Amino acid sequence: MDVKIQSYSSSDFLSEFTTENYTVMIWNGEGIFSVDGINYSYNGYHILFLSPYQKLKLSSESEISINVLFFHGDYYCIEYHKDDVACNGLLFNNIYLNPGIELSKENYEYILELFNHIEREEKENHQFSQSIIKTYIQLILAICSKQKSGTEDNSVVNEKLPNKNAVEFQKMLEAHFKTEKELSFYSDKLNITNNTLSKAVKKEYSKTPTQLMNERIILESKKLLHLTYRSIKEIASELGFDDEFYFSRYFKKSVGCSPKQYREKVGISVVAKISM
Repeated sequence: MDVKIQSYSSSDFLSEFTTENYTVMIWNGEGIFSVDGINYSYNGYHILFLSPYQKLKLSSESEISINVLFFHGDYYCIEYHKDDVACNGLLFNNIYLNPGIELSKENYEYILELFNHIEREEKENHQFSQSIIKTYIQLILAICSKQKSGTEDNSVVNEKLPNKNAVEFQKMLEAHFKTEKELSFYSDKLNITNNTLSKAVKKEYSKTPTQLMNERIILESKKLLHLTYRSIKEIASELGFDDEFYFSRYFKKSVGCSPKQYREKVGISVVAKISM
């Protein structure tokens, strides 16, 4: 399956859902969704962005309809188009941001209309269908990138400043996640206790420092598996694992499949092929 639109009811996501595709889900309702074990509340028009093998659960106050767009990374590569729609790191693949957005009614209705256009083009499958569908996907991602960017800017203006220790932790994690996997390294650098750092990070990102450290390693693992031809042994070494098999067990525990299976299902991106 390269691209597909499918309708679900909210009860379909009460148990864990995952796929090898990029996933865009849109709905209107109230409740809680969980991505990789982290809970987020929603109320109103909402759209959610999932990368391959992220784990989703969703509950709602009442039964609601959810429309889902699936597309494979080989079909529409978000890394290749990152300059066009700015979605990589904003909509997808950012461990510090909520993976969903509250939509305006206007954008919600417009994106649903684009979903319908994609579904129709997929069924007709004429000479120009694939180009048209990719243009619709790009438009959806561009609209949501614009709204998400505006939402993030407004939160800075309207809310209190972010916690300095949490922000410094994020900066240090980005610089040292491959080599430093102990919380004490970061708390020592900040001259605070592990407990103080944990409370600050949890309040700022709704995740513990340990969760963020693990997620950052997994995110980088996925990138290297998808965007390069490096062997699993080379990737393990780059990420600070002396033992390739320990890395594989670590990855499978978080993702649900081995690095080898992930690469087979998600594929190696056109970006890797271009850079060879």
